[in-house]
Amino acid sequence: MTNQAPIPVIVNGAAGKMGREVIKAVAQAPDLNLVAAIDTSPEHQDQDAGELVGLSEPLEVPITNQLESMLGYVAGDRQSPPGVMVDFTHPDAVYDNVRSAIAYGIRPVVGTTGLSPEQINDLADFAEKASTGCLIIPNFSIGVVLLQQAALTASQYFDHVEIIELHHNQKADAPSGTAIQTAQLLGEIGKPFNAAVVEETEKLPGARGSLAAEGIRIHSVRLPGLIAHQEVIFGAPGQIYTLRHDTSDRSCYMPGVLLAIRKISQLKSLVYGLEKIL
Repeated sequence: MTNQAPIPVIVNGAAGKMGREVIKAVAQAPDLNLVAAIDTSPEHQDQDAGELVGLSEPLEVPITNQLESMLGYVAGDRQSPPGVMVDFTHPDAVYDNVRSAIAYGIRPVVGTTGLSPEQINDLADFAEKASTGCLIIPNFSIGVVLLQQAALTASQYFDHVEIIELHHNQKADAPSGTAIQTAQLLGEIGKPFNAAVVEETEKLPGARGSLAAEGIRIHSVRLPGLIAHQEVIFGAPGQIYTLRHDTSDRSCYMPGVLLAIRKISQLKSLVYGLEKIL
C-alpha cells in the first residue's frame, strides 16, 4: 500500500454522458481525487458534481466553466502529485483544452475524438517540448483493443476489408476515432487492400463510405438507440470473416480511463492509443 497523496483529477465535459461516468469512477477510486468538474452548460453551473451524477452524497465539487482557473489552481498545488485532466468535450474545443492543460503542466487524458492529424502532431511537439505526458485514446475499451489485434492477425491472410462503425446520433464527428485508428493500424502493415475488380460508380456521393489508409473503406451509421459499435469485415472467395465489438453501457470504458490516469505520470510525451499503455 502506497502512502502517496491521491492524484488530482479535473474532468472536462463533466455534464456529458462520458463525463458523468468518469466522475463516478474517480469518486470511487481511493487513489484519485476529483478536484474540478468543468462544463459549459449554463443549467449545470454551481451544481454539485456528486448530485449531478446521482451519488448518494455530495462531492463538494461544484460544476464550473472556468477551465483556465482550475488548471492554474491544480498546477499551483505543490503538495499533491501532478494533476490530470480527463477531456470528454467536443471536437471544436479539445485542441485548445489540451494545449492549455499542457501549458500548465497538467497531463491530459483525451477521450474526445475529432482531432486532425495536424493537430495531433502539433500537440505531440508541444508535449515533448514541455516534457509532459499526454494520452489521446480513441477508445478506452479493452474489447476494442482485442478486436484491433485480431484484425491485425486476420489482415495477414485477407486482402479485402471494410469497416462499419455505428454510434448514437449525438456524436459530432464521423468517422469515429476508433474506426480511423483501426484503419491506420491495418494500413501500417504495409500492404494495399481492396484491389478494384471493376470500375465503381457512386450514384450518390459517399455511398461507398470514406477512403482511409491503403484502400480501406469506413462506413458511418448514426442512430438513436446505439451507443458505440464497430465491425471489421474481411472477405475472400467463399468466405467472410467478421469481427464486432458492441458497447451496451459506458461503464465499460472506465477501467481504461482509470488506467490512463494512473499511468500518464510515467510519460514525457504524447502517446496515441490505449494499447500503448497496457
